[in-house]
This record gives sequence, structure tokens and C-alpha cells, in this order.
Amino acid sequence: MAGHSKFKNIMHRKGAQDKKRAASFSKLSREITVAAKMGMPDPDMNPRLRLAVNAARAQSMPKDNIQRAIDKANQAGGEDYEEIRYEGFGPGGVSLIVEALSDNRNRTATNVRTAFSKNGGNLGASGSVSHGFDRMGLIEYPEKAGDAEKVFEAALEAGAEDVVSDEGHEIWTAQDMLHEVAKALESVLGEPESAKLAWRPQTKVVVDADVAGSLLKLIDTLDDDDDVQTVWGNYEVPDDVMEKLG
Repeated sequence: MAGHSKFKNIMHRKGAQDKKRAASFSKLSREITVAAKMGMPDPDMNPRLRLAVNAARAQSMPKDNIQRAIDKANQAGGEDYEEIRYEGFGPGGVSLIVEALSDNRNRTATNVRTAFSKNGGNLGASGSVSHGFDRMGLIEYPEKAGDAEKVFEAALEAGAEDVVSDEGHEIWTAQDMLHEVAKALESVLGEPESAKLAWRPQTKVVVDADVAGSLLKLIDTLDDDDDVQTVWGNYEVPDDVMEKLG
């Protein structure tokens, strides 16, 4: 998905990489804890936890950090995170879906609303933009995993619905096939960079430099919030615009 891919470019552009790394580990840990609490604390018996652990490993999270996050699920008095989805419009009418894990709904709602309002966007009601997206499984592999033909054939054999190869590989599946396809691909391509449920836009909005600058600032602000896990959008930033902004 173009919006999600471009969003990752922002993270690479930003400074203070150590801080971003720590924030990334915090978000990954939160997902692991929630996954472990919702099912068995054993990744082999809990598909969501297995995907969360694999994502953490792909980001080089230490084993001790992963185990601590799993253990927190069974600790008395630990944080009780709630899954929350926000929908809104960014600059240029771009549709955005913000997924969060929060232990304080009021705090998170206030922060997300403020991020939208201060960066040229508007927070909408539930369902205001999600109708323009398809809920699907997304498995991501780096370019080094194989050429486009190899990845396409492996994905097709595993039961995937679509593959997009461009500086990496995005493999799209039906949402109820995510775990099955991810497991099948591991035997051929190795562990993916990530495997998760995602929002794929049905149409994309190509943005110019003026809109892209404001939009990426909004997404950056949302991503900097500890409660925000992922930001999905239907935007596409042309390469020449990204180069100017870089």
C-alpha cells in the first residue's frame, strides 16, 4: 500500500534514531502483551502472538524484551490495553485510519484529535473513511528475500491474493488467511519483516508537495504518540515530491 510504504520513509528521514528505536520497541511490546493476554502465552498456540513476536524479531528486539512483554500479560495489576480505531481526513482530503492500543481512552482520543486539528486534518466518526478500505492481511518481505517472480510464485502457492514488489514485497491475503499464508511463506522465504491485519485503500489520492509536507507532519505527530500503533492512508506521494521533501 502506497500510503503505508511512504509512511515508513518518514521514519527513515527523521533524526534521533535511538529514540525512534525505543519507541518502536515499546509499541511492539504492547502488541505482544495484548496478544498474549487475549490467547495462550505460547506463540506456537497463539497465531496473533506468533506474528507479534516475529515482527519484534524482525526489528531486532532482544529476546529478554520479548519474554518480558509476554510475561506482563499474566501479571496481576498490569496494564489493560484496549484496541481503538480512529478515522479522519488529513490535508488534501486524504483518508487516514489510526490504530491504537491504550490504557486510557480519554487521553488517546484527546491526543489524536489534537494531532489532526493542529496539522490540517479533521477527526471523523467511526466508519467515515474505513468504507474506502479493504480489511486484509499484509505480509512484508525485504527486497533481498527474492526477485519479484520468486516471491509472486511463492505467494500464489501459499494462497495469497495479490503481490506488490517495489523496494520490497507486499503480499496481500484475505484477513482470515493471514496466519496460514504467513506460515507457508516462512518455509520458502524465511521470516517476514511483518505480518499483520491491514487496511488497503480501494483508491489512492496522489498528493503534491504542499499537501505532502503537511500530511507527513500529521502522520509523524500521530506516530510519535505512544498509544498509536499504526497509521494507514490512501495517499500516494510521487518519488520526485519525496525527494524534494527529503
